[in-house]
Amino acid sequence: MIDELVRAAAREEPGALEELERVAAAGPDRLAPHLDQLIELEVLWPPTLYRAAGADVVRRLVERVESGRYAEQLDRLLLILAHTRDPLAEAALRRWDGTPPPGASRLHIGALAYALQGGWALGRDGGSRELCGPVAYRLEFSAAVADPAGCPWCGSPLWPVVDLDTADPRVAAALAHTGWRGRLRLTTCHLCSCYTTLFTEVTPDGGATWSTRNVPPGHLPRWTEDPPAVSAVPGPPRATPYQADAWSRGGSTLGGHPQWIQDAEHPSCPTCDEPMDHVGMVGGADLDDLGEGAYYLHLHASCGVAAVNYQQS
Repeated sequence: MIDELVRAAAREEPGALEELERVAAAGPDRLAPHLDQLIELEVLWPPTLYRAAGADVVRRLVERVESGRYAEQLDRLLLILAHTRDPLAEAALRRWDGTPPPGASRLHIGALAYALQGGWALGRDGGSRELCGPVAYRLEFSAAVADPAGCPWCGSPLWPVVDLDTADPRVAAALAHTGWRGRLRLTTCHLCSCYTTLFTEVTPDGGATWSTRNVPPGHLPRWTEDPPAVSAVPGPPRATPYQADAWSRGGSTLGGHPQWIQDAEHPSCPTCDEPMDHVGMVGGADLDDLGEGAYYLHLHASCGVAAVNYQQS
């Protein structure tokens, strides 16, 4: 079945690539025996298909990059290597940060920045850090009352996106990679976060305050609007950390890896400039019938800063 799906994806048959993505999200190892075939057929997108790549496949991809014969594929090859999270890939990204591979002049970011696209961060000091958790839970929704404190920019009531507590074992597991302990209440402006990343100062007793480090973009809404009348709460576990779905009802997820609609966008902490950890994703399909876009939740526990940004097609 997967062999035929791979061939169908290479022929660009409708729905084949989407089905391969679902297979990869539900069980990345199922695609491992087919990755050489994917490379041969030039199916290099999306890079998430290659999460279970072993050392032989990674070595082949690194050699392809360094050969210079595939410079037009460089962006996709680097994305794939970042998603493998393999030590050989990490070593190659570090090497290429100092000595860029052929074709790198066409890229918009440096080699180290590709790690962020795979959900981890490479430091120039030789260390690395996971930005996403190894476990995930479905987010469900309960009725919530908007925070009466209005958005300082547009005046809309603030939206209590999540109210979590690590006393809940599901929350503790989903947020373990962040180092957070205690209650995490994250509020944001559901309108203004569609235009820029919004930061919130958070404390383990549930404190949530609009950050003075928020910088308004050039364009903002000139109207007010009530936020969604729901807040997200943890539900049952996901089978893998990769099953967040930004497009479908029931796809909102606590922990794990987000499904980015555009490029991965882990905000930098406004206090220390380190990449923030992924906390969860709230899909528009779970908020209203239009089902547009998704809100991405982030946290930098050591600085007590949370963030929300938004993507849509």
